[in-house]
Amino acid sequence: MDLLLWLTIGFIIIGFVVLTSMKKGMESKVAFIKANMEEEENSSKAKSVVLWIWSTTAWGIASMFLVVWCFHHYLG
Repeated sequence: MDLLLWLTIGFIIIGFVVLTSMKKGMESKVAFIKANMEEEENSSKAKSVVLWIWSTTAWGIASMFLVVWCFHHYLG
């Protein structure tokens, strides 16, 4: 198989594993932020949650781009 296909499959699988493994931690941070609205510690936790959301979005966009590129490469 071609390197592009392996890169795409690996990127999607590894990214999915990383995101699902971090999901519980992000859920607990959001629960902590909701429970303790007044604390100053919430700022750093909120930043990490927002960064995780941005990273998840970037991973999804990159995955879609790689899949489209693979289809274009193999079917075009």
